[in-house]
Amino acid sequence: MIEIRPVEEDEFEEWLRALYTGFLMEPVPTPDQREANRRQFTGSRTLGAFEGGRCVGTFRSFFQEVTAVGGAPVRSNAVTNVSVSPTHRRRGLLTEMMRRDLAAAEERGDAVATLIAAEYPIYGRYGFGPATCATAWSVDVTRSGLRARPPVLPEGARIDLVDGAEVRKLGPAFYERLRPALSGSLNRSELWWEARTGAARFTRDWTEPYHAVLRSASGEVEGLATYRCEADGRDGELSRYAVVVDGLLGATPAAEADLWRFLCSIDWVTRVRSGRRSPDDVLPHLLPDPRAASIEQHSDWLWVRFLDVAAALEARTYERTGTLVLDVLDEGGPAGGRYRLDVSPEGASCTLAPGASADLTLPASELATVWLGDGSLARLAGLGRVREERTGAAREADALFRTSGRPWCPDVF
Repeated sequence: MIEIRPVEEDEFEEWLRALYTGFLMEPVPTPDQREANRRQFTGSRTLGAFEGGRCVGTFRSFFQEVTAVGGAPVRSNAVTNVSVSPTHRRRGLLTEMMRRDLAAAEERGDAVATLIAAEYPIYGRYGFGPATCATAWSVDVTRSGLRARPPVLPEGARIDLVDGAEVRKLGPAFYERLRPALSGSLNRSELWWEARTGAARFTRDWTEPYHAVLRSASGEVEGLATYRCEADGRDGELSRYAVVVDGLLGATPAAEADLWRFLCSIDWVTRVRSGRRSPDDVLPHLLPDPRAASIEQHSDWLWVRFLDVAAALEARTYERTGTLVLDVLDEGGPAGGRYRLDVSPEGASCTLAPGASADLTLPASELATVWLGDGSLARLAGLGRVREERTGAAREADALFRTSGRPWCPDVF
């Protein structure tokens, strides 16, 4: 008999072994990995499936804030560390762990749940939909037009290389300054910054990165880039290197451009790999030859599941004025119902309206895909995944939900 329940403190290492097994990692973590993972242990929010004392399934959730369009932080139930041992697949273990966790999240009053989906087909059946995408570029510096051309910074500005300890001091305040403008971004804990700078180790193969800080003439941080360098072949006696970016943020598009130009100007570097970026990132367009940036990967990233439709839709801003009646389908879940949404640049109101005539009928998972301003209800209607009850309603909805910039989640969890 398999028992699903919260993990006790003395069962943590057994739970961690099951997690590493499920993700095909070495099943015995290092002491550093055990310590880093133990700091994430969340008591009742860490679930395990146990058979005869052996853990065969893992699940963890934690508090998170998602930045809505307009900058408001939205309370979220972040789902992670989901695994089922290969000997116990297709027995409903994930379904039961997810059911328990989402019920607890609803009771706490969380507006949404979030996750990063390792496999696309799994999470739609639990009401999640992909709300942001990420794109990774590879820049051939030799044809980009930027080779050996360092950025021309504003008078008094400078770029410095700093260590991880300095990043832990200056990074959090800088990121919080930027976060309201980054719809789809998440809050970052102290442990997040420690993991990014090596003070906490979740992997065996940690290598110390470089950290470049862009400062204004007054000394204020305007940009931060974390990157590594790896060998990328040889050209005769000259070594070629690739810069691999772990993260890059600027307070303005100009600041981001200065950091990209800096990375492209490093001696011996012939390729820059951007890592996961917003699909409408400035990177390809600042190159004299934009074709020098080729897409290495484009995929869904942050997935969202509505727990409180009204709270989620009212939390974000809208650039236009309009009214929609949405018949949201969520069989057995908390998001189902018919809602009247009234929006304007001054604010939004979303209320249950069971007697109103619906403009659109759609699953909660499809509504989640447009919540942060990406996606298209008109396209989903064309695919048969959204039903128009009033002709033209899908295009009207797109005009209300769409934003001038695409949402982006720069983190993984």
